Amino acid sequence: MSDVRQTHPVIDDTDRQILKLLQADSSWSSDKLAKQIGISKTAAWNRVQKLQQQGVIRKQVVLLDAEKIGLGETFFISIKTNQHKEDWLVKFNAVVNRWPQITEAHRLAGDIDYLLKVQVSSTREFDQLYKQLVSEIDLYSVTSSLSMEVLKLETALPVLGNPGKRPG
Repeated sequence: MSDVRQTHPVIDDTDRQILKLLQADSSWSSDKLAKQIGISKTAAWNRVQKLQQQGVIRKQVVLLDAEKIGLGETFFISIKTNQHKEDWLVKFNAVVNRWPQITEAHRLAGDIDYLLKVQVSSTREFDQLYKQLVSEIDLYSVTSSLSMEVLKLETALPVLGNPGKRPG
């Protein structure tokens, strides 16, 4: 019998420092990273390349202010379905991925099967998307909620010393 445990890349303290800095500002050069951490420019570049090849760094992006680009309304759609067959899931994925306004989609354990995050310019735009969604895919129960205030929005993941161990 083979061992099917998921393996995680070995990430040391220097890698963690690099990841923390790049999550705060991905435009840091190898030279700037090296000076901040106290390693050579080549070592910094090699470490970033290794982290990219291992898939630890998936991509580097620019984060936009949704409100400043006209997407000031955030809705969450909670979905329950009685459809759990592969063909339904393929269709659901296709529908969800067609709309750029759906910025996140999660399959959940618990009472709700799926949770979608939608960013739009207005309630009217959300209503149009909502109507289209429920007309295209067979859903058992759909509930939407408008986010009134963002209390926390963090894109940086906590880079801990021992994976699976809680801080403090």
